[in-house]
Amino acid sequence: MPGPPPKAAGERRRRNATVAMTQLPAEGRRGPAPEWPLPPLPSDDEGLSVILQEREAGLWADLWETPQAVAWERMRWTRTVARYVRFEVQAETGDLKAGAEARLLEDRLGLSPQAMLRLRWEVAADEVGEQRQERTVQARKSARQRLKVVDSDAVAGS
Repeated sequence: MPGPPPKAAGERRRRNATVAMTQLPAEGRRGPAPEWPLPPLPSDDEGLSVILQEREAGLWADLWETPQAVAWERMRWTRTVARYVRFEVQAETGDLKAGAEARLLEDRLGLSPQAMLRLRWEVAADEVGEQRQERTVQARKSARQRLKVVDSDAVAGS
């Protein structure tokens, strides 16, 4: 994927047809994460192995709730995501080679804004969520408008 990321449709000089952006749901992927497809890491230290497996499980579950996970599922990238998780967890322990691999996979999986542009993915506007938030703000404003400031001396004298 050499070169700069593509510009937004309104910023392009040439307006000829291009590949459309794939819309990903703002609420992310629904449902449980797929089963972990990789075997456990071999380790001499049993305690460290358990910790790494727990970290893998946590990151795996978190990633499958993202908007990008919808696209991964369509393309059946389960093993690729699992490799990313494994390398990322190893990188967190200080493994520089694993960190380099994680960075490459992060780019291919669309886990940064620039990578999403290159993959032609964008998160769709969550119009329902925006409307829900707007109603909440309106309800708070109307509740405040119903409140009145009362002079404590006037109340005490009554």
